[in-house]
Formats: sequence, C-alpha cells, structure tokens
Amino acid sequence: MSSKDENPDGDFDVFREAMQGVQPLQHDKKSPWRKRKRPVPLELPDQERPGDEFADTSAETPDFLEFRRPGIQHRLWSDFQRGVISPEATLDLHGMRSSDARQALSRFLDQSLKARHRCVRIIHGKGRGSDRQPVLKQKVNQWLPQRKEVLAFCSAPGWDGGSGAAYVLLSRKWGS
Repeated sequence: MSSKDENPDGDFDVFREAMQGVQPLQHDKKSPWRKRKRPVPLELPDQERPGDEFADTSAETPDFLEFRRPGIQHRLWSDFQRGVISPEATLDLHGMRSSDARQALSRFLDQSLKARHRCVRIIHGKGRGSDRQPVLKQKVNQWLPQRKEVLAFCSAPGWDGGSGAAYVLLSRKWGS
C-alpha cells in the first residue's frame, strides 16, 4: 500500500454500502445534554436589612467548595456533586459588592425555600479581579453554613460553572 491512497473515499463508500438499510438502536436513556435554565430575576421586597444573620470571618477559601451537614447520605452527596440533581433556580452575584451580595443571597434563599426548591445554583465568579483570593466566593463559603436550611453545598460541575459557581442543597423542612 502506498503512502498516497488513490481512492481516499473508497473506504467510506464500502462502509456506506455495508451500512445500507441499518436502523439506529432505540433506547430509553435520557439525553446527555441538558438545556440550562436562565436565571430568574430576584424579587426584592422591602425588608429590614436582609442578610444581617450572616457573620463575616476571614479564612482561606479552597478552589473547590465542599460542605455537608451530618446525616447527608453518601449517595445523595455523590449525585449532588456530579450535578445529577439539577438546580431549580440561579442567583448571579457577579459584580456585586459584598454587602449587596449578602442581602441578595439572604433574599434568594428565603424565596427558594418558599418555592420549595431542593437545589439551587449560586454564581459567585472565580475572582479574577481580586488581589488575593475571590471575595464573593469566600463570603459565600462563610455565609451558607450559617443558615440551618442549607444541608450541603459544593462547587458546580465544570459544565455548569465549575469553581465559579456553587450548588446548594436546601432542606424542605424549613420552607414556609
């Protein structure tokens, strides 16, 4: 066989002839592609300084966030980390100041609990504009464990924001 094939489409023609009349296999599996839900604008009712329940500390924030309360089943945690549990709502904190983000997060969690959402996504960004570490990511990592309704949170899978977003697992026990 020479390095230059005389008929480069010859193999394709043989393949096409062999596949003539073949039907694709039918399956009942879910498609691997998921359409992302667009973020819903946050309703901002007049409240007296929401977010005051969050305390600030200064601690190093890891690249990938992980938090879970005792009692979370291993299978649920594994599915949650892999993105099997889809977020039902999204909050985008990009470009917000820390004080605004605190209030927005508090309101968003309250609204998500009222809507009885199980999993939500919070986009905090990767903090590329920060000098040392991502400010909003650090704040989200501090604030979320302070709410009893938050059962767990972790960095989102790479296809849904990666280390610039967090999935939050909420308890339906505390919803209104």
